[in-house]
Amino acid sequence: MQTNFSPEQLQTPRIKLADDILRKCVHCGFCTATCPTYVLLGDELDSPRGRIYQIKDMFETGNKAGPETTKHLDRCLSCLSCMTTCPSGVHYMHLVDEARAYVQETHQRPLIDRMIRMVLAMVLPYPGRFSLALKAARLAKPLAGAFNTFASLKPMGVMLAIAPDRIDKPGPLSRTGVHRTDETKSGRVALLTGCANSVLEPSINEASVRVLNRAGIEVVIPPGMGCCGSLEHHLGMEDGALAKVKTNVDAWMAEIDGDGLDAIIINASGCGTTVKDYGHMLRLDKAYANKAAIVSGLARDITEYLASIKLGGFTNKRPLRVTYHSACSMQHGQKIKTTPKELLSNAGFEVADVPEGHLCCGSAGVYNIMQSELADQLKSRKLTNIAKTSPQIIAAGNIGCITQLASRTGIPVVHTIELLDWAQGGPKPVKMAN
Repeated sequence: MQTNFSPEQLQTPRIKLADDILRKCVHCGFCTATCPTYVLLGDELDSPRGRIYQIKDMFETGNKAGPETTKHLDRCLSCLSCMTTCPSGVHYMHLVDEARAYVQETHQRPLIDRMIRMVLAMVLPYPGRFSLALKAARLAKPLAGAFNTFASLKPMGVMLAIAPDRIDKPGPLSRTGVHRTDETKSGRVALLTGCANSVLEPSINEASVRVLNRAGIEVVIPPGMGCCGSLEHHLGMEDGALAKVKTNVDAWMAEIDGDGLDAIIINASGCGTTVKDYGHMLRLDKAYANKAAIVSGLARDITEYLASIKLGGFTNKRPLRVTYHSACSMQHGQKIKTTPKELLSNAGFEVADVPEGHLCCGSAGVYNIMQSELADQLKSRKLTNIAKTSPQIIAAGNIGCITQLASRTGIPVVHTIELLDWAQGGPKPVKMAN
């Protein structure tokens, strides 16, 4: 793609990066076939190629982001299916991230939209606040329908509607500190407990610690560690996102420089895609660039790490049929496609793939809140495809996908690590207890 940036513009890191990415695009259109919003809407402006043109125009002219461009960028799920499809290596993720930051800097959204985004950024990344908000949401659930009658307030209604009826208290294995193995120690890792996991399903983190400990791995949950920053990053709120990134880099570097780490384990693939990008996000920060690159180099999805140590010890005598839903952040963001399925198969489960597995389920961070109509269409499509496989269990590696799918199916939706823990003799996943 030909670009027309001035020499002065190219002195700006954002524009230089955008120029490098844009020039790789050859207009082939392969990305349109695998883009969820284009598949649903058939609008070129809601395809990766169409958004690339809009971003190019916005950056070249230097104009403020307008309502139309903002609308089409907001509709992007950041599922990154286009990056898997692209034959030219266009790094759409970095391009759309820069575009969203530019929108945040230059475009004034309607007041209610700004307030909802601010609430999400001030609540969801903080487990204490998030937990209190969910308790309040349970009381206010009857009001969800009233919010839905006003288009601008619909995200509030969606938040109330999807709030869980109960949340479990974290157990001892969720606590900050070192969780030692009873086996011969063969490694030491840090575990990112996450903001959503630790509130919505602490059992995921606890199953992670048990499986790692059985494999002889010491697990540390470092003090000072917090949200990975992805929520604010995808909302274009770069200052808040980078502050969280630096906080985590400091927490993990303290462990690396102390007793050392073999890996930083992440069991929410959306967080994993972001942490693996810390080196890029802080590349211009002289104080953090090298440290962030070290952290990114150590980041591993939990299934990725378990496969590397050849996980065994399975005692599963239950050949249950598990349909594995591969989160977009797992298959497109981190390029981990077969590893979780192989682990489940080795654990004794019968594993099935989802037809149209490359298409997003509609969760995508807070997309199911901010773009609920499109998210619902994608959820229905995903669950229809899952039903074709006749599963007894649905497995996924991302809390957002788990929550999204579980909201409209009676089939248990559980994290991959919970099934592996169960297959090793651990507790039966809570959702399967009944």
